[in-house]
Amino acid sequence: MNEEKHVRRIVIAGGGTAGWMAAAAIARTLGPAVDLTLVESEAIGTIGVGESTIPPLVNYNRLLGINEADFMRATQATFKLGILFDDWKDVGTRYFHSFGLTGKDHWSAGFQHFWMHGRAKGHEQPYDDYCLELVAALDGKFAHLPDDRMNYAYQLDSGLYARFLRRMAEKDGTKRIEGRIGRVELDAESGDIAALVLDGDRRIEGDIFLDCTGFRALLIEGALHAGFDDWTHWLPCDSAIALQTPNVRPPVPYTRAMAHDAGWQWRIPLQHRSGNGLVYCSRYLDRDAALERLLGNIEGEPLTEPNFLRFTSGVRRRQWYRNCVAIGLSGGFMEPLESTSIHLIQRAVLRFVRMLPAGRVSARDVAEFNDQQGQDMEQIRDFLVLHYKVTNRRDSAFWRQCADMPIPDSLTQKIELFRETGRVFRRNEELFAENSWVQVMMGQGIEPQSYHPIATKLRDDELEKLLATIRGQVSDTVAKLPEHHAYVARYCGAEAAEAA
Repeated sequence: MNEEKHVRRIVIAGGGTAGWMAAAAIARTLGPAVDLTLVESEAIGTIGVGESTIPPLVNYNRLLGINEADFMRATQATFKLGILFDDWKDVGTRYFHSFGLTGKDHWSAGFQHFWMHGRAKGHEQPYDDYCLELVAALDGKFAHLPDDRMNYAYQLDSGLYARFLRRMAEKDGTKRIEGRIGRVELDAESGDIAALVLDGDRRIEGDIFLDCTGFRALLIEGALHAGFDDWTHWLPCDSAIALQTPNVRPPVPYTRAMAHDAGWQWRIPLQHRSGNGLVYCSRYLDRDAALERLLGNIEGEPLTEPNFLRFTSGVRRRQWYRNCVAIGLSGGFMEPLESTSIHLIQRAVLRFVRMLPAGRVSARDVAEFNDQQGQDMEQIRDFLVLHYKVTNRRDSAFWRQCADMPIPDSLTQKIELFRETGRVFRRNEELFAENSWVQVMMGQGIEPQSYHPIATKLRDDELEKLLATIRGQVSDTVAKLPEHHAYVARYCGAEAAEAA
């Protein structure tokens, strides 16, 4: 875009989670310095199935000054400590990817090296026993602990979250315009977007446009043709079915991801209901069979009609192009296996706010934005591909395809480094830290062939004391925690609302 153009008018195309997350953050941080308009149509539905989140959303809400209990009550949210993976390594196996740290790292080596040395010395306690969040989740326990010692996220109703943010954004000065976008008008001289033309020939002009139109990508692709890189050869699932059911038991503080012979199924417990969905590859499972499979593995009768979705995993080549920034699904999509969709919205919004000066937009900022967004998505892509590639499953054509597929060199390096040495290195503030990679790689069946020699420096009694102390601290803390569902009811549920 033109570097000399002064930025004053920001127009958000589309509402939903992406649009209102962007509006709330921009209105709260930039306030009257910009003129902020959001255009959406009640007649156009949103995807609305992003119900499971990861810990950075806690900080996002804090940045915006959102009261957590109010937010959770409004979105019927529960706490989330991680994801339970069923049948991924092999049918009949399970492992847990938690949000916490496992054990205690040394500056030279992660805790897994000390645990592996302990196992070689005859210690039989599983790696899981050394993670507070993991043990608490499987025990159905939760509480806020001093010094933020419990890492957590939320399981929420994304439609209610969008409404919550809309009230906040409008209070902070966002103007909402109801209308369907008929066409996108380009400036004949610069090639930038000049205006959105709505039904009835209403024109909404702006200096920068945020494309929050979802998979349609009306601005970034439909008008500007920014290009798209298809990652289906690495992430072959292309379809999903979502529906809601009543809770048949108290909600647990974790999401479940249950693998099947052509993909996987999610189960996400909120305060008032559960979200369910089947993700699958249409090459190996047709729509009717997928629906039958989902309906055969839910708890309770459906509360909603099935929502059928088709998608292509991949990324927009330029997520900030000319005077348009893609936010959310318009910028790319990777299936919801590790609950990253809302996080990628958050990253794009906060990155846009950081890189938007009061006056002119620098082409260097645009290039940096695209580089950082692309890197985020590639790192998340690799983490997702790991779940499919590293598995013992060969029981279906789908899993055999996953086992045989070539993978990015960046992921091969990470897998083989861990397989040979037990090491994981986090690069450039990547989302998933060392413990996430360790939990998933070991959970999927990788057993490192060696470990760091620093672990052997401990005497046997010192190693015994270290391991026993950490296990004891985890066990003692979890024993004192309240039941998750009872804590939620007191903190942000109907019981708390009545007390207020």
